[in-house]
Amino acid sequence: MKRLTLIVAILGASLTLLAQTTTLTGTVLDQRKRPISGASVSIKDSYDGTSTDSLGQFRFTSTETGNHTLTITYTGYKAWEQPVSLTGAALSFSVQLKEDQNELTAVVITAGSFEASDIKRATALKPLDIVTTASANADVAAAMRTLPGTQQVGESAELFVRGGEGFETRQFIDGTTVPNPFFGQAPNIASRGRFSPFLFKGTVFSTGGYSALYGQALSSALILESIDLPERSAASASLSPIFASGQYQHLAKNKKSSWGGSAGYTFLGPYFKVISQRPDYFQAPQIFSSDANFRIKTSATGMLKFFGSYANQQLGLRNPDIDQAQLKNAFSLNNDNIYTNLAYRERLANRLKLQAGLSYALNRDNIQQAVQDGENKPVTSGLPWYVAAKNFGINSRSTLVQARGVLEYKLTGLSGIKAGAEYWYSKDKSTFNQLTAQITDHYSSVFAEADVYLSNRLAGRAGLRAEHSSLLNATNLAPRASLAYKLGGGAQVTADYGVFYQKPQSQFLLLQQDLPQMRADHYILTYQKIGVNQVFRAQLFHKGYKQLLKTWPDTSATGNGYARGFELFWRDKISLKNFDYWITYSYLDTKRDYLNFPYSMQPNFAANHTANLVVKRFFTKLKTQFNINYQFATGRPYYNLAFSSTEQKWTVRDEGKTIAFNNLSVSMNYITNIGKAFGVIVFSMNNVLNSKQVFGYNYSFDGSNKVAVVPPANRFVFLGIFLSWGTDRTQDAINNNL
Repeated sequence: MKRLTLIVAILGASLTLLAQTTTLTGTVLDQRKRPISGASVSIKDSYDGTSTDSLGQFRFTSTETGNHTLTITYTGYKAWEQPVSLTGAALSFSVQLKEDQNELTAVVITAGSFEASDIKRATALKPLDIVTTASANADVAAAMRTLPGTQQVGESAELFVRGGEGFETRQFIDGTTVPNPFFGQAPNIASRGRFSPFLFKGTVFSTGGYSALYGQALSSALILESIDLPERSAASASLSPIFASGQYQHLAKNKKSSWGGSAGYTFLGPYFKVISQRPDYFQAPQIFSSDANFRIKTSATGMLKFFGSYANQQLGLRNPDIDQAQLKNAFSLNNDNIYTNLAYRERLANRLKLQAGLSYALNRDNIQQAVQDGENKPVTSGLPWYVAAKNFGINSRSTLVQARGVLEYKLTGLSGIKAGAEYWYSKDKSTFNQLTAQITDHYSSVFAEADVYLSNRLAGRAGLRAEHSSLLNATNLAPRASLAYKLGGGAQVTADYGVFYQKPQSQFLLLQQDLPQMRADHYILTYQKIGVNQVFRAQLFHKGYKQLLKTWPDTSATGNGYARGFELFWRDKISLKNFDYWITYSYLDTKRDYLNFPYSMQPNFAANHTANLVVKRFFTKLKTQFNINYQFATGRPYYNLAFSSTEQKWTVRDEGKTIAFNNLSVSMNYITNIGKAFGVIVFSMNNVLNSKQVFGYNYSFDGSNKVAVVPPANRFVFLGIFLSWGTDRTQDAINNNL
């Protein structure tokens, strides 16, 4: 069910954010009245800010409202702060910074992260970047696949990072984990993420070596921070041939609280009649989704936020049976998902801050798999056992409750300490035909992390995380450390080390609980240079796997593996007038011995070479932005593994590599007014060149039949309109380049 919920939030849900509350401009000079380039300018305790250009000038817009503090920092100078009132009126400043030989440098501890909003780090992708990336179709994970370290695995929605499986990347919202961030999917057909990028003001994508504040992610962490109060009360709607949705946000008159919600319905039946699909859909994918939120500013520095969502998804499809050509396999899915999150933050004292979170998640799947004849009638008898085994039903229910608290204390200068604890209660129950299994786990952890600025050029981070799982009866210690050295001219080098643990997937734990936690040791070396609207990053990495899961007949054994390589990232918004582009390249060498692998092999989700080119151009006179994304990856390995009863082990019956992956995607966003509504018309197309894409191969039981795993359709095409009422935001959208 590739791209089931297609761009429900693209630009439509974002219209309330395109027009910012307040525009801040100014010039930053030194004591000799010379311009300072690269000074950090921001609204304190927010994600709004920018850096000064070569003339020392800055300009940015803020969604914050009320009384705040504008802060300006630069290496070797005393920090400058001034109270500001953000009311919507433009503000201008002329600032002279005073030298401070004792001021600790603002060298960035990257820990392998690509950050999109943290003003102390390189900006990689903002929400608008995500919705205007041609191949992403407003999906957060799809946009992250344009960054180095990720793999182009078209048959799955998950993020595969640096030789890790998709489940090894975990998503967090306001500190708490999201156990099911993607809609359910049919076999070998990717789905979409559940959440709009415009729910978030901060997006941190760590491809390795992430903070000790997070755990249970073996390879990568996608850390999302939700928005605070909206800019104003607003209503919006989205409409296309395949979906319709409506949203409303209400801001109180005192601008200290808000509430809102949305509802949407997606049905791909009409689309499938126009764009034919390879599977035979007897139930075209349909999704009903809704969410609600409230936000309360509890004090000048405090914020309480709630977000809750519910979605129901249904689909059904048939494919030819690979073992007997006269038969079909009918697959159906009915999924219910609930996710709620309550987050609170407050400054308890001058240097002490509290962040707390509580979340609840429930996911139910009803899966039916049936063998059918040419007339689509069930076949239950007269079948070989390996075909009869395809008649089954699965009912599963997963529940997760998480509570979390973090205290942050600022030391001298930029140094600080964070410490906290979290508790997860998880319960998984699954019924396969008539067999039922159930597991419950109480997972707890404590963690601490310190950032210490040792000199004007040298900074370090040290962290430790202790974790305990009652189900596995195991306690682990996970140390993490970083060391960063500033080279000057916006450049720095960083070395990172970390140990990371993760439980095996629940489908394995339901069968066997005496399994160890899997382990990965990360080693990362980074060179990064940040200029005015330019970012260059190069990374070397090595990841060693230990205690990987081995399946029958080696369930008592543990596997191992490695992933190593290098990555390049270049983003430039200044060299080509009116263009914004980025280029990425990743080289990956990885092998692992796990599951039923007979020996150490390159996993079938890993390509050795991956590259991306993203180009965006806004034409002011046409009020239109054009976006292009070209994705390339070399072929991935595939294997046909068979169990040898004589040797009592798995053997490789067939192997090879798929053809290279090529995908050119384009999109266009046109700003207009329809009656009293501000509107954006969106058109997008994936695989414009109609490149053949093969993700792997399926084999019959005896190995005589080999069928390629391909997308359900060669291309995906979308056309929709997104409307917002109350304010004409055309000029704001143009000024922000959409």
